[in-house]
Amino acid sequence: MNNAEQKAILTICLMAAFADGSKDEREREQIKRISESLAPGAEIDLPEIYQDVLLKRRTLEDAAAELKDGEIRQLAYEMAVCVCDADGAQNENETAFLARLRAALDLGTESTRAFELAAAEVADAPLPGGAERVGAAADGPPAVDTAALDKMILNASILNGALELLPQSLASMAILPLQMKMVYGIGKAYGYELDRGHIKDFAATLGVGLTGQFIEQIGRKLIGGLFKQVGGRLLGGLGRTAVGSAFSFATTYALGQVAKQYYAGGRTLDASQLKQVFASLLERGKSLQARHAGEIKDKARTIDVKQIAGLVHLP
Repeated sequence: MNNAEQKAILTICLMAAFADGSKDEREREQIKRISESLAPGAEIDLPEIYQDVLLKRRTLEDAAAELKDGEIRQLAYEMAVCVCDADGAQNENETAFLARLRAALDLGTESTRAFELAAAEVADAPLPGGAERVGAAADGPPAVDTAALDKMILNASILNGALELLPQSLASMAILPLQMKMVYGIGKAYGYELDRGHIKDFAATLGVGLTGQFIEQIGRKLIGGLFKQVGGRLLGGLGRTAVGSAFSFATTYALGQVAKQYYAGGRTLDASQLKQVFASLLERGKSLQARHAGEIKDKARTIDVKQIAGLVHLP
């Protein structure tokens, strides 16, 4: 995959991120920050791509025209589907965007339908949507096995670090609902019944936006050379994405540990305190990742991508 193709895919993914028409300033700023953070050392000018998309200096059809190979066109479409699904079910604008992209890439519905269904199954897990109430147990918090929670957080971090090493779009997409599933489990351990909306807001307060995080994962995989063409075929193995794997491990670890402190303390930490604690734990997570690098690689070799939807559902 050459630079022009990488640039076109990233352009399409950023367009997908803004397709829903509802991104607020906080989300836009996060995506901008991510574009800038991936830029150093890269041959592709990501901040320029971001500006081109934001200012509509390039059309979807222009970007699609850069992709000549059928497998790369399919990959671009799958990544766009994941971006649209990252923060939940698609709205009408996103569905219309994907239909337009499908036409621009000259892909038939038969070749894309199976992936769309698989992505939707992952996106809808693990929590029910719609409820706004976050309830706590009336008789106070239960006794909690904190060592078991720490083990759960570590296992989730290893799994997400492993998923980051895989080339499949669904592998990256699964990281987000797995993080939500982890926070749900932590809240429940402390007597809170959490809904999807609350967990999304909690993560966003820490600066962990769902759409932005997925775009960052895509960018690292593309720039890291995870996808290669050999003999006319697009192939991917365990890629050169050590930085991305470390990021997903550390983010999951910090998110879990902050959630543990937050719900153990009766949700008394304010936004500023949460961000401060998260930043500190993110650094600890980065250092821990090196210690568990071997386990992460071993885990990546055992993951059956066809079973990813099963990973994200609640037991």
